[in-house]
Amino acid sequence: MASLLEKVSTLISANMHALVDKALRSNNIAVIDQYVRQVEDNLEDLVDAAATVGGEVKSLKRKVQDFEQKSDELDRAIDAFLMEGNDTAAVAAQSKLNSTQRLVETYREQVERQEKEYRQLLDAKVKLEARLATMKQQREELQAILELAKSKEISLKAMKGLDDLMGSGDSDISRIAESVYARLDKASAATEMRASNLDEQIDKVLERGALDSQLAERRKKLGLTD
Repeated sequence: MASLLEKVSTLISANMHALVDKALRSNNIAVIDQYVRQVEDNLEDLVDAAATVGGEVKSLKRKVQDFEQKSDELDRAIDAFLMEGNDTAAVAAQSKLNSTQRLVETYREQVERQEKEYRQLLDAKVKLEARLATMKQQREELQAILELAKSKEISLKAMKGLDDLMGSGDSDISRIAESVYARLDKASAATEMRASNLDEQIDKVLERGALDSQLAERRKKLGLTD
Protein backbone atom coordinates (compact mmCIF):
# COMPACT_ATOMS: atom_id res chain seq x y z
CA MET A 1 0.00 0.00 0.00
CA ALA A 2 2.88 2.33 0.77
CA SER A 3 4.18 2.27 -2.81
CA LEU A 4 0.69 2.94 -4.18
CA LEU A 5 0.22 5.91 -1.85
CA GLU A 6 3.63 7.24 -2.92
CA LYS A 7 2.68 7.07 -6.61
CA VAL A 8 -0.66 8.72 -5.91
CA SER A 9 1.04 11.43 -3.87
CA THR A 10 3.35 12.13 -6.81
CA LEU A 11 0.37 12.48 -9.15
CA ILE A 12 -1.48 14.74 -6.71
CA SER A 13 1.54 17.00 -6.25
CA ALA A 14 2.35 17.15 -9.98
CA ASN A 15 2.87 20.68 -11.30
CA MET A 16 -0.26 21.12 -13.39
CA HIS A 17 0.85 24.51 -14.63
CA ALA A 18 4.03 22.93 -16.03
CA LEU A 19 2.02 20.17 -17.72
CA VAL A 20 -0.29 22.67 -19.37
CA ASP A 21 2.64 24.87 -20.40
CA LYS A 22 4.43 21.88 -21.95
CA ALA A 23 1.30 20.95 -23.89
CA LEU A 24 0.98 24.49 -25.22
CA ARG A 25 4.65 24.70 -26.20
CA SER A 26 4.54 21.37 -28.04
CA ASN A 27 1.15 22.23 -29.56
CA ASN A 28 0.01 18.75 -28.46
CA ILE A 29 -2.17 17.56 -25.58
CA ALA A 30 -0.50 14.12 -25.46
CA VAL A 31 1.29 15.07 -22.24
CA ILE A 32 -2.07 15.82 -20.62
CA ASP A 33 -3.57 12.56 -21.89
CA GLN A 34 -0.65 10.61 -20.44
CA TYR A 35 -1.19 12.21 -17.02
CA VAL A 36 -4.93 11.49 -17.17
CA ARG A 37 -4.27 7.81 -18.01
CA GLN A 38 -1.86 7.50 -15.09
CA VAL A 39 -4.37 9.06 -12.71
CA GLU A 40 -7.19 6.80 -13.93
CA ASP A 41 -5.04 3.66 -13.59
CA ASN A 42 -3.89 4.58 -10.09
CA LEU A 43 -7.37 5.64 -9.07
CA GLU A 44 -8.64 2.18 -9.99
CA ASP A 45 -5.88 0.57 -7.90
CA LEU A 46 -6.65 2.97 -5.07
CA VAL A 47 -10.33 2.04 -5.00
CA ASP A 48 -9.46 -1.67 -4.95
CA ALA A 49 -6.89 -1.18 -2.17
CA ALA A 50 -9.35 0.84 -0.08
CA ALA A 51 -11.98 -1.88 -0.44
CA THR A 52 -9.45 -4.53 0.59
CA VAL A 53 -8.25 -2.65 3.66
CA GLY A 54 -11.79 -1.69 4.62
CA GLY A 55 -12.75 -5.37 4.50
CA GLU A 56 -9.76 -6.28 6.67
CA VAL A 57 -10.82 -3.70 9.26
CA LYS A 58 -14.29 -5.26 9.50
CA SER A 59 -12.81 -8.75 9.88
CA LEU A 60 -10.42 -7.62 12.61
CA LYS A 61 -13.21 -5.88 14.52
CA ARG A 62 -15.24 -9.10 14.47
CA LYS A 63 -12.24 -10.98 15.86
CA VAL A 64 -11.87 -8.43 18.63
CA GLN A 65 -15.54 -8.87 19.56
CA ASP A 66 -15.25 -12.68 19.50
CA PHE A 67 -12.18 -12.75 21.74
CA GLU A 68 -13.67 -10.14 24.09
CA GLN A 69 -16.67 -12.40 24.48
CA LYS A 70 -14.38 -15.37 25.16
CA SER A 71 -12.50 -13.27 27.73
CA ASP A 72 -15.75 -12.52 29.56
CA GLU A 73 -16.69 -16.20 29.56
CA LEU A 74 -13.27 -17.22 30.90
CA ASP A 75 -13.43 -14.53 33.55
CA ARG A 76 -16.75 -15.88 34.80
CA ALA A 77 -15.47 -19.46 34.61
CA ILE A 78 -12.44 -18.64 36.81
CA ASP A 79 -14.72 -17.24 39.50
CA ALA A 80 -16.90 -20.33 39.29
CA PHE A 81 -13.91 -22.69 39.57
CA LEU A 82 -12.62 -20.80 42.59
CA MET A 83 -16.05 -20.97 44.23
CA GLU A 84 -15.99 -24.74 43.68
CA GLY A 85 -12.47 -24.99 45.08
CA ASN A 86 -11.17 -26.30 41.75
CA ASP A 87 -7.85 -24.48 41.75
CA THR A 88 -6.37 -26.57 38.93
CA ALA A 89 -9.14 -25.60 36.52
CA ALA A 90 -8.98 -22.00 37.73
CA VAL A 91 -5.26 -21.81 36.97
CA ALA A 92 -5.76 -23.28 33.50
CA ALA A 93 -8.64 -20.88 32.80
CA GLN A 94 -6.60 -17.90 34.07
CA SER A 95 -3.73 -18.85 31.75
CA LYS A 96 -6.12 -19.07 28.80
CA LEU A 97 -7.68 -15.75 29.78
CA ASN A 98 -4.27 -14.06 29.79
CA SER A 99 -3.52 -15.44 26.32
CA THR A 100 -6.94 -14.37 25.03
CA GLN A 101 -6.53 -10.84 26.39
CA ARG A 102 -3.15 -10.56 24.65
CA LEU A 103 -4.83 -11.56 21.40
CA VAL A 104 -7.50 -8.91 21.95
CA GLU A 105 -4.82 -6.22 22.38
CA THR A 106 -2.96 -7.45 19.31
CA TYR A 107 -6.09 -7.30 17.16
CA ARG A 108 -6.99 -3.87 18.54
CA GLU A 109 -3.59 -2.55 17.50
CA GLN A 110 -4.06 -4.05 14.04
CA VAL A 111 -7.48 -2.44 13.78
CA GLU A 112 -5.99 0.95 14.64
CA ARG A 113 -3.24 0.60 12.02
CA GLN A 114 -5.60 -0.63 9.33
CA GLU A 115 -8.15 2.09 10.04
CA LYS A 116 -5.43 4.71 9.70
CA GLU A 117 -4.35 3.24 6.37
CA TYR A 118 -7.97 3.03 5.26
CA ARG A 119 -8.49 6.74 6.01
CA GLN A 120 -5.29 7.58 4.10
CA LEU A 121 -6.50 5.63 1.08
CA LEU A 122 -9.91 7.30 1.12
CA ASP A 123 -8.33 10.74 1.50
CA ALA A 124 -5.96 10.06 -1.39
CA LYS A 125 -8.91 8.83 -3.48
CA VAL A 126 -10.84 12.07 -2.94
CA LYS A 127 -7.81 14.23 -3.80
CA LEU A 128 -6.95 12.18 -6.89
CA GLU A 129 -10.54 12.30 -8.15
CA ALA A 130 -10.47 16.09 -7.77
CA ARG A 131 -7.19 16.28 -9.69
CA LEU A 132 -8.60 14.09 -12.46
CA ALA A 133 -11.73 16.22 -12.82
CA THR A 134 -9.68 19.42 -12.95
CA MET A 135 -7.23 18.09 -15.51
CA LYS A 136 -10.01 16.75 -17.74
CA GLN A 137 -11.62 20.19 -17.69
CA GLN A 138 -8.32 21.85 -18.54
CA ARG A 139 -7.79 19.30 -21.32
CA GLU A 140 -11.01 20.48 -22.93
CA GLU A 141 -9.84 24.09 -22.65
CA LEU A 142 -6.49 23.20 -24.18
CA GLN A 143 -8.11 21.26 -27.00
CA ALA A 144 -10.22 24.27 -27.91
CA ILE A 145 -7.21 26.60 -27.75
CA LEU A 146 -5.03 24.34 -29.91
CA GLU A 147 -7.78 23.87 -32.49
CA LEU A 148 -8.30 27.61 -32.65
CA ALA A 149 -4.56 28.13 -32.98
CA LYS A 150 -4.35 25.61 -35.85
CA SER A 151 -7.22 27.36 -37.58
CA LYS A 152 -5.45 30.66 -37.13
CA GLU A 153 -2.21 29.26 -38.56
CA ILE A 154 -4.07 28.14 -41.67
CA SER A 155 -5.61 31.56 -42.02
CA LEU A 156 -2.27 33.29 -41.56
CA LYS A 157 -0.89 31.44 -44.57
CA ALA A 158 -3.23 33.51 -46.67
CA MET A 159 -2.03 36.76 -45.14
CA LYS A 160 0.50 37.50 -47.84
CA GLY A 161 -2.17 37.08 -50.50
CA LEU A 162 -4.50 39.31 -48.52
CA ASP A 163 -1.83 41.98 -48.31
CA ASP A 164 -1.54 41.88 -52.08
CA LEU A 165 -5.32 42.13 -52.45
CA MET A 166 -5.46 45.12 -50.10
CA GLY A 167 -3.19 47.00 -52.42
CA SER A 168 -4.76 45.85 -55.66
CA GLY A 169 -6.85 49.00 -56.13
CA ASP A 170 -10.09 47.03 -56.59
CA SER A 171 -12.59 48.27 -53.95
CA ASP A 172 -14.64 45.02 -53.83
CA ILE A 173 -11.57 42.85 -53.35
CA SER A 174 -10.27 45.27 -50.70
CA ARG A 175 -13.52 44.95 -48.73
CA ILE A 176 -13.27 41.14 -48.85
CA ALA A 177 -9.69 41.32 -47.59
CA GLU A 178 -10.70 43.66 -44.76
CA SER A 179 -13.48 41.22 -43.77
CA VAL A 180 -11.02 38.35 -43.60
CA TYR A 181 -8.65 40.44 -41.47
CA ALA A 182 -11.53 41.22 -39.09
CA ARG A 183 -12.28 37.51 -38.69
CA LEU A 184 -8.62 36.79 -37.98
CA ASP A 185 -8.52 39.53 -35.34
CA LYS A 186 -11.65 38.09 -33.68
CA ALA A 187 -10.13 34.60 -33.62
CA SER A 188 -6.95 36.02 -32.09
CA ALA A 189 -8.93 37.80 -29.37
CA ALA A 190 -10.89 34.61 -28.59
CA THR A 191 -7.62 32.71 -28.21
CA GLU A 192 -6.31 35.27 -25.76
CA MET A 193 -9.52 35.14 -23.69
CA ARG A 194 -9.45 31.34 -23.50
CA ALA A 195 -5.80 31.35 -22.47
CA SER A 196 -6.57 33.92 -19.77
CA ASN A 197 -9.42 31.78 -18.41
CA LEU A 198 -7.17 28.70 -18.28
CA ASP A 199 -4.44 30.63 -16.48
CA GLU A 200 -6.96 31.70 -13.85
CA GLN A 201 -8.01 28.08 -13.27
CA ILE A 202 -4.40 26.99 -12.95
CA ASP A 203 -3.68 29.75 -10.45
CA LYS A 204 -6.66 28.66 -8.34
CA VAL A 205 -5.42 25.08 -8.28
CA LEU A 206 -1.91 26.14 -7.31
CA GLU A 207 -3.25 28.40 -4.57
CA ARG A 208 -5.25 25.54 -3.02
CA GLY A 209 -2.20 24.26 -1.13
CA ALA A 210 -1.71 27.63 0.56
CA LEU A 211 -5.41 27.84 1.46
CA ASP A 212 -5.35 24.33 2.97
CA SER A 213 -2.35 25.33 5.07
CA GLN A 214 -4.12 28.45 6.34
CA LEU A 215 -7.24 26.48 7.25
CA ALA A 216 -5.13 23.86 9.07
CA GLU A 217 -3.55 26.63 11.17
CA ARG A 218 -6.98 28.08 11.93
CA ARG A 219 -8.31 24.66 13.00
CA LYS A 220 -5.31 24.31 15.28
CA LYS A 221 -6.05 27.64 16.99
CA LEU A 222 -9.71 26.65 17.42
CA GLY A 223 -8.73 23.31 18.93
CA LEU A 224 -10.35 21.36 16.10
CA THR A 225 -7.32 19.21 15.34
CA ASP A 226 -7.10 15.56 16.46
